[in-house]
Amino acid sequence: MFENLTQRPMRLLIGIIVLLVILSQSLAIVPEDKQALILRFGEIERTVNRYKPNEDFGRSGAGLVLRVPFTDGIQYIDKRVLGVNMERQQVLSTDQQRLQVDAFARFRITNPVRMYTAIRTEERLQQQLATILGSSLRNELGKRTFATLLSPERGAVMDNIQVALNREANKYGAEVIDVRIKRADLPEGETLQLAFNRMRTARQQVATAIRAEGQKEAAIIRGAADGEAARIYAESYGKDPEFYDFWRAMQSYDQTFRPTNEGGTSIILSPDNEYLRRFRGD
Repeated sequence: MFENLTQRPMRLLIGIIVLLVILSQSLAIVPEDKQALILRFGEIERTVNRYKPNEDFGRSGAGLVLRVPFTDGIQYIDKRVLGVNMERQQVLSTDQQRLQVDAFARFRITNPVRMYTAIRTEERLQQQLATILGSSLRNELGKRTFATLLSPERGAVMDNIQVALNREANKYGAEVIDVRIKRADLPEGETLQLAFNRMRTARQQVATAIRAEGQKEAAIIRGAADGEAARIYAESYGKDPEFYDFWRAMQSYDQTFRPTNEGGTSIILSPDNEYLRRFRGD
């Protein structure tokens, strides 16, 4: 038989090709970063290397896979963390600010069977998640003010959007890992200038209110201090009128004869002037 094959090389070549075709239809390699669906006549027969949380690299079930030739097909689905970028959206906040918002999300396909059954391909899944992300973003930011995006409350906004997006993503066998706003800008032109003017006016009103409250508090404190000083003066005068009179004179001399930064001041008084009697020891 071997001699017959060697004498007829064409038959040998055809036999080798047929064998290789059968092997290629029977064997498949599933990489570590891929999940595989074995499809028999278009129906899912089994899954290979399906995602499992906290699995060890190299022990996930990837590698060589046997399948029935000519009847079993294979569909690869990414196992890695994937991204979806939302096109710039215009959002109206509660304080009537029109914002231009860019956002992105990171997700992973955790149920390849559900994903394939619901939407078939990863590209269509990304398009669907981008649409849902835009809707969730508009709904959540429509409940907030523009200042919210500049405050620590922004983290809570992102968490709410992630929860809403993840709820929808689970219907397609995916899990949302993170959602972030890249940029949130006011539209250029007159709208932006009007928004800045409103913000400036609001800040000035707040500053005026704070300043007025501070002046009110200062007046109350000053009045209380003056009353307390008057009470102390009255008690001191009652205990020792002579010493009180002397102390008041010293305070007056200090204020009158203290040098100023603008230059000296000359005061001409008679030695017998009543104002200077404490200098004479009277």
